[in-house]
Amino acid sequence: MNANGERLMAIVGFVLILTQSLVVQADPEGYQSIFDGKSLKGWGAKEMVYWSVRDGAVTGESTPERPCTSNQFIVWGGGEVGDFELKLKFRARGNGCNSGVQFRSKILENGLAVGYQADIYQQGPYLGGVCDELHSREGEELLTKNGKKTVIDVSGRRHETDLGVIARMRPEGEWNDYHISAKGQHIILKINGVTCSELIDREEGHFDLKGILGLQLRAGRPMTVQFKEIFLKQL
Repeated sequence: MNANGERLMAIVGFVLILTQSLVVQADPEGYQSIFDGKSLKGWGAKEMVYWSVRDGAVTGESTPERPCTSNQFIVWGGGEVGDFELKLKFRARGNGCNSGVQFRSKILENGLAVGYQADIYQQGPYLGGVCDELHSREGEELLTKNGKKTVIDVSGRRHETDLGVIARMRPEGEWNDYHISAKGQHIILKINGVTCSELIDREEGHFDLKGILGLQLRAGRPMTVQFKEIFLKQL
């Protein structure tokens, strides 16, 4: 956290309460900009050293000189989200382009996130899939894969069907579009206009209906991930 006190966020354990509006402007469809494109005002993380604004984007970066040994999350300080739609642009390089958008989650005192993640990866089932970060439920963390619709019943059994399409990232250096929709227990992810995964999560004791919104820098090899034009519509 820098000395001028602008990088504040509302997360219990390591944040302060924001005292000013975080919304820049609403558009006719009801979306509101939650990133001003110039500063990290309204966003915060336990380890701010990994985060900056570059190219008009929230930028997370690890380097050989400043390695990322534990997943890092920068969190929007505007409070919890429940039912919502989120649109943003992202791009990544290095470390398998491994990142994600955390939603309806909580942040632990050590800065790690627990809960749903709209995944980002260079290709394959994780790209555009829904993960359960640091999950405690039975089964794999990837709740539904790129190109799949998964229904999880109250007992945790998963039924998977094929959507018939998969998401692909654009060539390195180009921006990708992410659209995340969460309404009740129904979650839909779209990348670059393709509906790439769908989840209906009814597992008792494990589905989440509200929580924080954040962006991930993945631990591991050096990488850069960027997010811009972040628009939120709360339903």
